[in-house]
Amino acid sequence: MFQEVYIIDCEDNLTTVLRKKFIDDKSFKLKSVKPTELNLALKDIPDLIIVNEKNIDTDISTLCKKIKQNEDNCITPVMIISADSSEEHKISLLKCDVEYIIPGDASDTFLYFAIKNITRLLIVNRTVSPLTGLPGNVQIQAELKKRLLRKEVFQVLYFDLDNFKAYNDVYGFLKGDEIIKLTAKIITKNVHIFENSDVFVGHIGGDDFIAIVDGKANYEEICQNVIAEFDSEITKFFNDEDLEKGFIEVSNRKGIIEEFGLTSISIGVVIADKKRFSNILEIGEVGAQIKHLAKTAIGSSYAVDRRDEQNIRIKK
Repeated sequence: MFQEVYIIDCEDNLTTVLRKKFIDDKSFKLKSVKPTELNLALKDIPDLIIVNEKNIDTDISTLCKKIKQNEDNCITPVMIISADSSEEHKISLLKCDVEYIIPGDASDTFLYFAIKNITRLLIVNRTVSPLTGLPGNVQIQAELKKRLLRKEVFQVLYFDLDNFKAYNDVYGFLKGDEIIKLTAKIITKNVHIFENSDVFVGHIGGDDFIAIVDGKANYEEICQNVIAEFDSEITKFFNDEDLEKGFIEVSNRKGIIEEFGLTSISIGVVIADKKRFSNILEIGEVGAQIKHLAKTAIGSSYAVDRRDEQNIRIKK
């Protein structure tokens, strides 16, 4: 994936120098942009904008505000190579929502690694769910691998909403997004109530979430609290008629009306004992099975899979 870096500069010298530094890294595309060409450059929505302050003929505050006020680039990070090292000037730049200030006398090598590190952070941030703000699959996989390498006992909780598609069909995706955000909030709140515990909450995607907890966190209590709070809060998302009926009606592709229960939450818990799993794929496979079993129960419920118990427990 290309990282487009635009350098706002009245001269091309800095861009030429940096291109030489990045000559072996084909994933970076550096482009020199004159201040007068800024409007055209913003249409491309670059990944990073660098402003060489000492080589521009435009007021730096005005230029930065212009970037940040652009609807498509309001979240594009801006790096300033400062021409003034005074704290007062730096503060004035920060007030313009500038993310990074680099000393004007920084070496080419310093700039090279600053750009590399900033864009690496951007890539990581892009894996975070924009809807819930929770870590996505990249961080989830990394967290599971870390736990396996430690060879410690931990528990993986898989969360999934029941009849959520039917809800979206009746009430719309915007209301559905509000339920997703509510679910993230409830899970995060109840997972983090245990002091000194090593816990993690991630958003797999859609209405699927995951929590990873250690032995200091009581997974049974987490499941019970999440279910109780979810079932209490979810009623606010249905009209009185549907609440009274206890179900919603959806027309299928053949025009036949089908009944679906009110949205509930199912949780599948996998106990990762020492040496039980050799990789994260095995955990995912067991997690999918146990979550599917929990979904067979009517209403909100959770199921627990333990290797030392030859049966699987389902609780509501």
